[in-house]
Amino acid sequence: MKRRAFITLLGGAAAGWPLAARGQQPAVPVVGFLSPASPDALAFTLRAFRQGLKDNGYVEGENVAIEYRWAENQIDRLPELAVELVRRRVAVIAVTGPTAAFAAKAATTTIPVVFVVAEDPVKLGLVASLARPGGNLTGTNIFTLELVAKRLELLRELVPGAARMAVLVTAANAETTVRDVEPAARALRLQIQVFNVNTIREIDAAFASFARERPDALFVTGDPFLNGRRIQLAQWAAFHRLPATYTGREAAEAGGLMSYGPSIKDAFRQIGVYTGRILKGAKPADLPVVQPNKFELVINAGTARMLGLDVPPTLLATADEVIE
Repeated sequence: MKRRAFITLLGGAAAGWPLAARGQQPAVPVVGFLSPASPDALAFTLRAFRQGLKDNGYVEGENVAIEYRWAENQIDRLPELAVELVRRRVAVIAVTGPTAAFAAKAATTTIPVVFVVAEDPVKLGLVASLARPGGNLTGTNIFTLELVAKRLELLRELVPGAARMAVLVTAANAETTVRDVEPAARALRLQIQVFNVNTIREIDAAFASFARERPDALFVTGDPFLNGRRIQLAQWAAFHRLPATYTGREAAEAGGLMSYGPSIKDAFRQIGVYTGRILKGAKPADLPVVQPNKFELVINAGTARMLGLDVPPTLLATADEVIE
């Protein structure tokens, strides 16, 4: 072979080496994220989810990709969106809320599913047990619905004269919330009126009706959409001088009167951690469902003063944080 021809051949082979090397590199794993809400509603919790992934060495855009599917509060879209993620052949599906969890469970029996739900996943039928979930689902239970009675008691202690209470729900949690709120309200001799709100305009319309009907207090359920609208809710409640209770401390920090519940951020960080562990080879059947061991009572004293409420010393003493 002539020297010039040999050099040309060698150069052509060298040009192909990077392509061959790239072809041998492992593909970046893809995680599916399925939610009944919209991206803006979960902005702060998504940061916690990504932090959980990062804790296991996975950074979005570097060594893991995330395919997002948002139902935009149209619950009937969840089964279709879950099937899309299965067809995409994602490695894990992270879901928020029971409706999304059931949609993912119906769509696949092989792809691992990591959930965050507000009630007992064993009673829901998502897992066989908390310690040994079995199947392809695991995750965290944030106890939001189980805390309904306690939240009502705390609100009644702060607003002892309350007799009529408005309850904000969404299509995703209406049935289960009403089921738990009604008996707890009866025990406290509270009359309740439920408002189903799934859009910003429906929230505005609900508060417009409050101006006419004048409920004594407001109970905001722990829903991703409502959590994402916490500033709007706190501002409307302040405008109507309506004492309100929320599930997450972020609402009290935004000006809401009080909140009681576990850390929503911790729950989303946990499903990020579990997603990362599964990407490394762990099986969901062997990962126990995580439950919070701490519930925070946060009172916004500035909002209480604006509403003309005197926070009882006993409530101040038990609060985890008082925002001045």
